[in-house]
Amino acid sequence: MANYNVTKNSDGGWDAKRDNAQRSSFHGNTQRETETVAKQFSKNSCGGEVRIQGRDNKFRDSDTVPPAHDPNPPRDKRH
Repeated sequence: MANYNVTKNSDGGWDAKRDNAQRSSFHGNTQRETETVAKQFSKNSCGGEVRIQGRDNKFRDSDTVPPAHDPNPPRDKRH
């Protein structure tokens, strides 16, 4: 299971970085593109969490990627 964070890069663009990694796994121009790639990386590693950070450096969303099991499924129906 692999967890990824989508964060703003100080040089521009967005990074997808695996938990406890030194470098980012992917650098994209848009947050949406980077989020999609991070979810694919997590899916290829038997699922996990993808946390999306906003421009204000606060995490604004978190998605569980199958086949990982979310022990506390969200009530929202967006994802």
